[in-house]
Amino acid sequence: MQKKHASAILIFLLCCQITIAQEPQKPNSVEIYNQIQKLNFLGSVLYIAAHPDDENTQLISYLSNEQKARTGYLSLTRGDGGQNLIGTQLRELLGVIRTQELIEARKIDGGEQFFSRANDFGFSKNPTETLEIWDKKQVLADVIWAIRKFQPDVIINRFDHRSPGTTHGHHTASAMLSVESFDLANNPSIFPEQLQFVTPWQTKRQFFNTSWWFYGSIEKFNAAHKTNLIALQTGVYYAGLGKSNQEIAALSRSRHQSQGFGSTGARGEETEYLEFINGDALKDKKSLFEGIDTSWNRIKEGKSIGELLTTIAAEFDHNNPSASIPDLAKAYAMMKALDENQWSPLKSEAIKEIISACSGLYLEAVAQNQEATPGSTIKLKLEAINRSSVPIQLMSVTAIPNQNITPQNRDLKNNILNTINLDLKLPESINYTQPYWLKEKGTVGMYAVKQQQNIGIPDIIREVKVIFNIKINEIEIPFERTVVYKYNDDVKGEVYNYLDIVPEVTTSIIDKVLLFKDTKKKAVAVKIKTGKDSVKGILQLELPENWGVFPKSIPFNIEKKGTEQIVYFEVTAPNKSEEAVAKSVAIIDNKQFDKEQIIIKYDHITKQQVLTLAEAKCIKTDLKTNGEKIAYIMGAGDEVPSSLTQLGYAVTLLKPEEITPEKLELYDVVITGVRAYNILPALANKQNILFDFVKSGKTMIVQYNTAGDLVTNTIAPYPLKLSRDRVTEEDAEVRFLAPHHPVLNFPNQITATDFEGWKQEQGLYYPNEYDKAFTPILSSNDKGESPKNGALLIAPYGKGHYIYTGLSFFRELPEGVTGAYKLISNIISLQSSEKIPVQKIKN
Repeated sequence: MQKKHASAILIFLLCCQITIAQEPQKPNSVEIYNQIQKLNFLGSVLYIAAHPDDENTQLISYLSNEQKARTGYLSLTRGDGGQNLIGTQLRELLGVIRTQELIEARKIDGGEQFFSRANDFGFSKNPTETLEIWDKKQVLADVIWAIRKFQPDVIINRFDHRSPGTTHGHHTASAMLSVESFDLANNPSIFPEQLQFVTPWQTKRQFFNTSWWFYGSIEKFNAAHKTNLIALQTGVYYAGLGKSNQEIAALSRSRHQSQGFGSTGARGEETEYLEFINGDALKDKKSLFEGIDTSWNRIKEGKSIGELLTTIAAEFDHNNPSASIPDLAKAYAMMKALDENQWSPLKSEAIKEIISACSGLYLEAVAQNQEATPGSTIKLKLEAINRSSVPIQLMSVTAIPNQNITPQNRDLKNNILNTINLDLKLPESINYTQPYWLKEKGTVGMYAVKQQQNIGIPDIIREVKVIFNIKINEIEIPFERTVVYKYNDDVKGEVYNYLDIVPEVTTSIIDKVLLFKDTKKKAVAVKIKTGKDSVKGILQLELPENWGVFPKSIPFNIEKKGTEQIVYFEVTAPNKSEEAVAKSVAIIDNKQFDKEQIIIKYDHITKQQVLTLAEAKCIKTDLKTNGEKIAYIMGAGDEVPSSLTQLGYAVTLLKPEEITPEKLELYDVVITGVRAYNILPALANKQNILFDFVKSGKTMIVQYNTAGDLVTNTIAPYPLKLSRDRVTEEDAEVRFLAPHHPVLNFPNQITATDFEGWKQEQGLYYPNEYDKAFTPILSSNDKGESPKNGALLIAPYGKGHYIYTGLSFFRELPEGVTGAYKLISNIISLQSSEKIPVQKIKN
């Protein structure tokens, strides 16, 4: 059976600078030399954990840069269930951000990135729950697939497989699956469908990356016996780079900006500990690769390649790297001539980029526009320049995906720029650019990826590329470049993006949740955006028949590509309470387009296009509000303000620096966004003003904060201590501790059914110690746990009310959970409830 090798992902040691994500890398001579050294080490390590930011970047950097090992990180999830400190994106969109942050982190620490199909559905307290929500068989298959594809000599688990319940259930599950996979990956009867692409593989040994944290304290760890541990001295200083291993690891760690993991580099000696778990035990404990031949001798007829690479490294001239090119080209040809093996494809890909770096060979394919539609013709400008005295010829260029070959047969003379203009017609069948794991609808616990070869690929799969076919010393070498788009920004300078394939037209219902409190007509705004020039068609808004939509369709005629137009439909809700999904569909020449384009753009990651169904949730409800004016202090970022606007409230975003007694007089309610007291230092100096606001007869609502790193310990006018208590089972029974309290009765009566349909979790970081002035309103708990009563705490203060809630309104409101809307309305209306006769409040 013929085996197919996955394309190697070449990762440079990019420690001297951090560049914009898509910008082509230009290694200096020190980095080139490090890459040459790495060519001669044929050992690999796969690090396995559950989430982005679980990985030990210090160990990954050490293994990749000091040991010169091929080092991969398998994150079982893309981090969809976390919070977002840099924007409002949550769930799958947050997973897209965190995926890119991992990719950028690996560019810095020298590792490679992989994933499984597991969806980060949120915090899980034990691995049993995790493996029930994940499809254990599928995730196990993905771990085995990663092992067979990567073929690691050593596996390192971030977490302990023997300690369920002591950490996030995803953490322990990742270690359990890794341990289970250790021997199964070498069994051909296990997931045999994979074997048309890979072969069974037996890893030599497996470790658990332990530390004092797993022992409970540094003192306990220091006192523990370490006979089963191997100690790695990872506090290496790379003189050629001017950085310690810890400093490189900190730069890598700091790529996780959405999670607030900015890290300060350290220097000096440091030790990482690994506990032996499986396989061949170490005897002298000096090397992870003991008993493994990590030279080219492990490959049939590879000895001569190793000898040549040793000579290249020994004779490398930092002042003239191009002197190594003839021997590097020879080594490349020798690798390509070997029989099929694991290492030749990887090392030949690496050596090509080393040749490019040594010669200053710059090859680039730039599109005239950043977006293109299927079937269109794009104009490319190709650049090829050889900045060395080594004779190099450009034989031809091949455009992908249509495989058109354009002969060139030109010499690339030293420092003479060659430009080629090329028209490339895109196939009608080309896929839109989007995260492939979001293309098909998955489950709560799993993404749907149908093609086996795609499972685990970290990034978007981009189809439009150009291959530059180069000849050096009569040796032909293909260099593949993904087509990019670049422009000059007055502040940032040269900015790179990739070419995106987009639909001819995308639409977006602007409000993702539409609340109808009566049967009056409501204007629903839909945005139309074109992906090409001269787009003419009609737009329809689809709803069930008992919902009124006028007009039935709206014509549009947009001349300029990228232009946006907003149109309005009048929607009338039915008489009875009901939920429905509205879908906007553009029709051009009888072809339907039902996708919304979402662009995610941050400086530290590659710009991302996500295509989702152009839908919104419509809710007909008798929900009542009292029209309070709200000042909202945004914290880490959430969509609660827009949800409150849907309720009919007048909401003003207020920065902490703008808080003054005079300013607050304009409002009835102040709400702090999620984690505001974790990330807004200016709030610490505004507490007296906010408490006086409450004392005067107003309402202050504080949403959840994490238990550590508060900007002030006085977040409430009475003692209040946050904990790590949370209710992760969104369907857990909710008990009413104060059923007669106005917050459960005015202006809407809250019942147990209002907690049905909540998403991901009920709440998190509940207070577990609080002053007797607080009235706990709700009680709930996950299975087998004690009641948690801190979800909603209300205390009178002066003439007003202070309210603390750990309920996950930031998740529920954007999801259109009706009960969450009713409850937040009641919380906001609490002060108004005291202005009505007591007998009118329902019991």
